[in-house]
Amino acid sequence: MKRSFKIAVLPGDGIGPEIMEAAIEVLNAISKKYDLQFEFKEGLIGGAAIDATGDPLPEETLKTAKESDAVLLAAVGGEKWDNLPTDKRPEKGLLRIRKELELFANLRPGKAYTALLDSSPLKETLIKGVDLVVIRELTGGIYFGEPRGIEERKREKVGFNTMIYYEHEIKRIAKLAFEIARGRRKKVTSVDKANVLEVSALWRDIVTETHADYQDIELEHMYVDNCAMQLVRRPRDFDVIVTGNLFGDILSDEAGALTGSLGMLPSASIGERYALYEPVHGSAPDIAGQGIANPIAMILSAAMMLDITCKVPQAARDIENAVEQVLNQGYRTGDIWSPGTKKVNTREMTEAIIDFI
Repeated sequence: MKRSFKIAVLPGDGIGPEIMEAAIEVLNAISKKYDLQFEFKEGLIGGAAIDATGDPLPEETLKTAKESDAVLLAAVGGEKWDNLPTDKRPEKGLLRIRKELELFANLRPGKAYTALLDSSPLKETLIKGVDLVVIRELTGGIYFGEPRGIEERKREKVGFNTMIYYEHEIKRIAKLAFEIARGRRKKVTSVDKANVLEVSALWRDIVTETHADYQDIELEHMYVDNCAMQLVRRPRDFDVIVTGNLFGDILSDEAGALTGSLGMLPSASIGERYALYEPVHGSAPDIAGQGIANPIAMILSAAMMLDITCKVPQAARDIENAVEQVLNQGYRTGDIWSPGTKKVNTREMTEAIIDFI
């Protein structure tokens, strides 16, 4: 009997529709190999939704997302909508869907592909073999804490934000990190600033308490400034990094940059009930419609969906291995092209990956 999954498909803006089409073609190939059935239902988000409805996240799209097993989202935004009020811009649709689905954890893998080692800003001796994942708490911390604002005090303007975490928020992200580490190299690095921040001191205490149930996992604590340095000095030593919203925002970008192109980086945002999968890169409106976008990050995001939501890890490994084989064969979209490799367009890269699957 076929296993069936309802997938909300949100192509969004710019290159979004092109890379989403590539991911769906790959999932269709996987469905035949593993006797799976995907029911795709498309929805509007971002600028495309603004143009059609005036809302960056229409209620119909949110309803579709909540009725699905998972959400695939490509990209939102573009210069066309930059002059809109802040609360009406495409990015607000992305922030709102994360909030509405209560997606408390963002998972961003960073893997150094052998074929792309020369794309990294680090020496090959440092980057070779890097395979880590940053787990960022997504719904708490300084981005959401109250009070916040800008006001006048003593005849000058003052800006203020509140970094706040509840015990249950820290515990659930820590548990997730330990669970993910069990399927990897069994090491978690918890990142904080406990030497100067009370909220980080609490973070460290709760992570340590939670670790008592995961004695098979190695736990190390690291200050965020030191972690930023060690990611450049010895990135191979990291397996799972777990941290709060602000630090995770910064460190995940740093970890991603180590491996080369943003066009290679997938991500997953997950909660107790829902999960959303999207590439790290933006909508790249300057190349939209030209058929030259790199679809790999979107395809790898779909692989994360197969692993985490669909619980078909071997299918996810098939896609990851196919991507690696295609890169080893010298196929490159423009963003990762170098002399001596074969420059291909979006469709050609997708077809090559499907052939290897």
